[in-house]
Amino acid sequence: MFWLKRLWTLVPVLLLVSLAAFALVRLAPGGPFDRERAPASPEIERALRDRYHLDDPLWRQYARFLAGAATGDLGPSLKHRNHTVGEIIAQGFPVSMALGAAAFSVALGLGLPLGVAGALRRGRWMDGSTSLLALLAVCIPGFVSGPLLILFFAVRWELFPVALWGGPWHMVLPVLTLGGYYAGRVARLVREGWTDVMTSPHIRAARARGLPEWRIQLRHVLPLAILPVVSFSGPLLADLLTGSFIVENLFQLPGIGTLTVNSALNRDYPLIVGLVLLYSALLLVLNLITDLVHAWLDPRIRHA
Repeated sequence: MFWLKRLWTLVPVLLLVSLAAFALVRLAPGGPFDRERAPASPEIERALRDRYHLDDPLWRQYARFLAGAATGDLGPSLKHRNHTVGEIIAQGFPVSMALGAAAFSVALGLGLPLGVAGALRRGRWMDGSTSLLALLAVCIPGFVSGPLLILFFAVRWELFPVALWGGPWHMVLPVLTLGGYYAGRVARLVREGWTDVMTSPHIRAARARGLPEWRIQLRHVLPLAILPVVSFSGPLLADLLTGSFIVENLFQLPGIGTLTVNSALNRDYPLIVGLVLLYSALLLVLNLITDLVHAWLDPRIRHA
């Protein structure tokens, strides 16, 4: 079956990703104990390296990692003492997941209507207005829109909290910052896809048969017009669920994006590899799901 062809590739891809991440982080300059506030003596650093087996051959370290990962143990963090990588990810992932899911809803909830409205009124003022809004959303990055939202809605008008993570009100500004950009991307994809389908031969044939316009739009145009959005949704959702380091650092959110930046700066090898594996697994699974939805909407793919 179609999904079996894709499913069998997940494990070898994850193995290759883990091997690449495992090797690259250890080849990077610096070490996990270089950024300590009080530099450790050579004896203490040697003891720490022995404790975490950092002086073992790379193949032996990787074999030990694989043996632990097979049982769900990604090893201890080198910077968060007495905490495992799994525990740290379990603390940060719910924050990024809530932020990402809300931003994804905003992206679809705003982007789909804007794109459809522009496509149905192509060449009119509605098309120009929605295209301008989508272009502005795409052109203004999060590190610009985020501070502007903080300045007006948090500092000047005091409608929302400035930062941190404590409840639904704390999510509003980060979600708008993250979701607004992707809403513009979705709107542009929908408009372009809808316009392309409207000019295709089978739509002209449907109109020649005298089918009602609403039926043509819903049954013949919509399933094909949203295919670019479906393809885009897999990597988009994986990206959103694993956190945006710009938005999370800007609003001081304790999510996966913040963990990724800090673990890279601190050379926390096990945590870096664990976060890379999390992102890769989400990306592969969500891409598989979007491919299945894509194949359901366009049966030609199943037989390709």
